[in-house]
Amino acid sequence: MQAKHISQCLIKCFLWSGISAALILENQELQQRIRPQRVEFYSINFNNTLHWQPGRVGKGEDITYFVQYKVYGQSSWKNKEECWQIHKSLCDLTYETSDVREPYYSRVKSVSAGVHSNWTVSCRFTPWRETIIGPPSVTVTPRNGSIMLKLKAPSSPYKRKKGSKISMAQFYHLLYQVFLINNLPNEKHKMLVYEGTDKVFKIENLKPGVSYCIVAKIFVAVLDRSSAYSSKECAVPL
Repeated sequence: MQAKHISQCLIKCFLWSGISAALILENQELQQRIRPQRVEFYSINFNNTLHWQPGRVGKGEDITYFVQYKVYGQSSWKNKEECWQIHKSLCDLTYETSDVREPYYSRVKSVSAGVHSNWTVSCRFTPWRETIIGPPSVTVTPRNGSIMLKLKAPSSPYKRKKGSKISMAQFYHLLYQVFLINNLPNEKHKMLVYEGTDKVFKIENLKPGVSYCIVAKIFVAVLDRSSAYSSKECAVPL
């Protein structure tokens, strides 16, 4: 009788161990399947956002994400509270990465059905080196045979004590490049008419009554990088 009882216990233990092994394997597969992919920073004028791709998520599967960050060299990670147990696959880390010359890391993990994936870590990110600088804004005013231009560098998200936003020109030496486009039917072309640091200047010797358009971009020599072109602004000299 005792031998029979022992035999039944062994069978139950064997069955439970088999079930447990299957569950562990299933959980490991789920861990790998839901793990976030391609965790990367995207930065425009120091607006620094972390993006990632979901893992191999099934239709209707409920996935939540958890984000942490740290300065390069620090041993401990900090939770980003606004990106803790979220459903979207992006996280704004602008103010957590506000020392723009410091290198940062971030990492993301996902959870589904109580199973936690491993963390996926971003590459090192230094805002000052990697941000994309936006184009300047351009204001044009027609004058007699000329057009007066006013350029303005884009703003960063960071503010002075009085509340105004700090210009990107405070972080870099910006070179403005201005191009003139005339709209004559047989002479359409884009011509570089100014390159320098002045933000207000005049384009002279233009034909009265002819529509001219202006586009501008910014060049940052230390990064060997240009912004995109500004939106086109047009005026007709008097």
